[in-house]
Amino acid sequence: MSEQPSQFPASPRRRRASFLEDFRRFFVRGLAAILPTLITLWLLVWAWDFLWQNIGQYIIHFIRLAWYYAGKQGWMQPQSVQYIMYHWDIGDLSTRIIGVLLSIVLVYFIGVFVGNLIGRTFWRLAERAVLRIPLVRAIYPAVKQVTDFILADRTRHFAQSRVVAVQPHEQNIWSLGLVTSSGSWTLGENAEEMVTVFVPSTPTSFSGYVLVVPRSKVIELPMTVEEAMRLLISGGVIMPGEGKTLGREITAASLAGAASVGSIAPPAPAEKRAAG
Repeated sequence: MSEQPSQFPASPRRRRASFLEDFRRFFVRGLAAILPTLITLWLLVWAWDFLWQNIGQYIIHFIRLAWYYAGKQGWMQPQSVQYIMYHWDIGDLSTRIIGVLLSIVLVYFIGVFVGNLIGRTFWRLAERAVLRIPLVRAIYPAVKQVTDFILADRTRHFAQSRVVAVQPHEQNIWSLGLVTSSGSWTLGENAEEMVTVFVPSTPTSFSGYVLVVPRSKVIELPMTVEEAMRLLISGGVIMPGEGKTLGREITAASLAGAASVGSIAPPAPAEKRAAG
């Protein structure tokens, strides 16, 4: 009885990886494993050096001078300069720890001071005075924009926002956006009422671009800002619990026309949305 030919072709034998290929694959894998830890440690060391070099050591110098001056005035037991410098040696690790901790406390109190009305007013007056210096005036505004972008707390800006769907590029291709302004305005005398929508990017959801969209072209979604941020940061992997509802609403809007369903209503409470 003759053998029947196999219906499936024999799978080709897998080529054995060379040493260089194995080394590159495992090296990249190990680098991906330790790189987040190394970058975190580097940032912590950089923050330590920054606080010590720019704030901490000057606080220690001030403590030295205050101690020496208090001794000269008789407010405390007078000590020699060598004695003071020995007890507050900037090369000593304990002195550096104290300087860094005092610099953190100083930065905290500056934040508390600037956070109230009197502090903000005083800080604005100081900025205006500094901006009168020609060289500083050319550098300070650009540096301030960068630091405000990196360190500003934007979560409170988006806390009262509403998640909407817009079509910034072409029909039936939707983007998630946040209505960032409670007011509305018009372009031209008889133009349609417009709203300002911020469209975050992925995965850095705090960067993106701003659209001025007709109110009738914006579709509000039954999604919280936190759910939208998780969806954007994960690249669409973490979907909200109401993903099917979103699909039905967007599909109905594209079929019926955004003008018929595009009015923005206040967001429904979470209990009502969950019950729906």
